[in-house]
Amino acid sequence: MTASDSWVSNMWILLCVYAAVILFFVIRGARKNKSIADYAVGNLGFPSWVVGLSLAASMTSAATFIINPGFIALYGVSGVISFGIVLPIAAFISLIVLTKGFVKYGNTVKATTMAQWIGQRYNSKSYAFFFGIIALLLITFIVLINVGITQVISKSINIEPFYVLLGITVFVFGYMMFGGANSMVYTNTIQAIIMFIVAIILISSGSEYFENGISGFLNKLKDIDPNLVVATNKKSFLFRDYFEIIVSQIVIGVAVVCQPHIITKSLLLKDSKKVNSYLMSGIFFMIFFFLVVIVGLYARISFPDLTLNGASLKMDEIIPTYVVTKFTVGIGMIIVVGLISAGLSTLESLIQSLSITVTSDILKPIFKDKMTNTITINKLVIVVLAIVSFLLSWEQIKNPDISVAIFAQNGVYAYFSAAFVPVLFGTFLRNVKTSTVFIASISAIVIHFTVYYGRITPYMQEKVNNPGISAAIAIVFSVVIGYVLYKFEKKKITN
Repeated sequence: MTASDSWVSNMWILLCVYAAVILFFVIRGARKNKSIADYAVGNLGFPSWVVGLSLAASMTSAATFIINPGFIALYGVSGVISFGIVLPIAAFISLIVLTKGFVKYGNTVKATTMAQWIGQRYNSKSYAFFFGIIALLLITFIVLINVGITQVISKSINIEPFYVLLGITVFVFGYMMFGGANSMVYTNTIQAIIMFIVAIILISSGSEYFENGISGFLNKLKDIDPNLVVATNKKSFLFRDYFEIIVSQIVIGVAVVCQPHIITKSLLLKDSKKVNSYLMSGIFFMIFFFLVVIVGLYARISFPDLTLNGASLKMDEIIPTYVVTKFTVGIGMIIVVGLISAGLSTLESLIQSLSITVTSDILKPIFKDKMTNTITINKLVIVVLAIVSFLLSWEQIKNPDISVAIFAQNGVYAYFSAAFVPVLFGTFLRNVKTSTVFIASISAIVIHFTVYYGRITPYMQEKVNNPGISAAIAIVFSVVIGYVLYKFEKKKITN
């Protein structure tokens, strides 16, 4: 399937305008950067609702708009319950509960990264260094976004994915060498507004399928495959029963906010009293963003056998193909820009938080006083991240395990499984020993990868397995281990 000539030429013009707008705000924000701390958490007093928009744009990404709807196209209503209802509700509750404690302590210790927050909260440089190292797992999320944006742009301008991926890498990583938090809030705000418009368009794009009501809509899906309309899809590897679509997703949703590009967004608030309006703004927009997954159902009705012109559609291609074939040139291009915005908003946050973590929490402890120009070092780190993510992204485009989402989830879930206990205990408990949370974090990573790659439990017996199951098990066990150790240490002190 190729886009029309008029689509391609207009898309090129729109992409150039979009890139110019992004660069304008990057340059504007970069002028305010005087130190590595300015790059990390900014030095401008943004309104709380604007920072909330930045949160919404960062927390919902190419996965929300492009990749996850592809899962729904394959597996139906069970996926909507899991990705569109259960996970968001759990994440919103967790975000409200954890953010208030995190921002209060973060402002007290002037933390600029997740690793610094954890290291200073537990007074341990080695623990901070440990979190700097495992933050490298978040490269897998960068890969997911690279692949999602590449598929969208490649379908829109009829260029081979290799060259699109190369262009994305050079452009985004290039401007993030200079932008930082000040620029990112500007660009995220624009991206979130575009994403909101696009979310409304996409959610309403299947209205024609509801001509006979919800039952008529479900009957269309049922005619394609009865498994698409049941609450649990036995033929999937993600939504087989209620434990998988509800219990594990609640655990994942609660822990997912413990990613540096999400939880540390609150540190951009210069007044911690504004945290409520920040959260209200972010959650309002995210409700619409998460509902975009239902577009996967529309796409499945459009492509019942998941082919187009006789060619099979890969899962990550389904939504980009739906957009290019469904909409007129004008509306379609707006949607493509929205899908790109969904990816770039999170990609910017990941590059910013991960580069700062590598610079401040890995390299600085190693080289100490030898690191005199941290801003320059940070730029070099971004170059290395660009090269590594490009190579991994191209491999995932050529040889995906069903979807790049599985590759990304394995890495990201391992990270926030390890981060959940120190953030939770650090926010709500007093006098927690470093060894307690350190052991809990290591246990989470070991359990997650052991269950997944060791194929432990009946859920792990497929060719491709659900990282959410292994992560949920890891998180629950790490909380239990951490709490038992905490109580044991407290009892020892009392005696």
